[in-house]
Amino acid sequence: MFEKVLISDDLGSINQGVVTVLDSLAIKNVHQVQYCDDAYLKIKKASMDQEPFDLLITDLSFVSDHRDQIYSSGEALVKALKQEYPELKIIVYSVEDRLQRVRTLINNYNANAYVCKGRRGLIELGKAITSVYDNHSYLSPQVERALSPKSNLEIDDYDVELIRLLSLGLSQEQIGTHLKSKNISPNSLSSIEKRLNKLRIQFKANNAIHLVAIVKDLGLI
Repeated sequence: MFEKVLISDDLGSINQGVVTVLDSLAIKNVHQVQYCDDAYLKIKKASMDQEPFDLLITDLSFVSDHRDQIYSSGEALVKALKQEYPELKIIVYSVEDRLQRVRTLINNYNANAYVCKGRRGLIELGKAITSVYDNHSYLSPQVERALSPKSNLEIDDYDVELIRLLSLGLSQEQIGTHLKSKNISPNSLSSIEKRLNKLRIQFKANNAIHLVAIVKDLGLI
C-alpha cells in the first residue's frame, strides 16, 4: 500500500475524513496542506530530498484569500505535477461532477482517479486508493460516463460556453455580443449559428432547448 500521502484541501473537516480512510488502510505517513502552491512545493522538496510522495489526494476548488497563488486550482496543480512527476499517483476528490472536466483531468492531465464528494464519497475514496495502488483507474459511478465513447463528448470549452450562454436564455445576437466583450472568438452571428447547428446535429437535438437539456443531462454544463 502507499507509504507517503499528501492531502490538499482547504477544508479541515474534509481532510480529517480523508485521514480516517487512509488510517483504515494502514497508511500512517500522511501530510496535509490547504493551498495548491504548498502542495506543489511540498512534493517538489520531497522529490529533491529523495523521499517522494506516493500519492496526492486533491480537491479542485480552493477559496482565494490574501495569498497570491501560482496554482489557484486543483486542476492546474494536477496538470503541473503530472508533467514534472508522471510517476506520482493523483486522486481528485471533489464535489464537481461535470463530465467534461472529469474527462480533461483523466485523459489530458493523467489523473489516476476521480472521486465525487458526497454521502458515499469516503467509501469510494477507499476503493479508489486501492485501485490506483494496483495500477488501475477509478471513477465514481456518477461520472463514469466521462470516459464512455457513447457520451459523445467531443466538444471543446468554447462549445460548452456557447451552450451555457444559450441555457441562460441569451439569443444568438446576445451571445455574440457577450463573446466579443470577453475577446472570445469566433463571435460573429454566422459563426455562432453554424456552431450551434453542428452541435444540434452532433447531439441529435431537435432544437436549442433540446440541445441544452441533453448537454445538461451529460453533465457538461
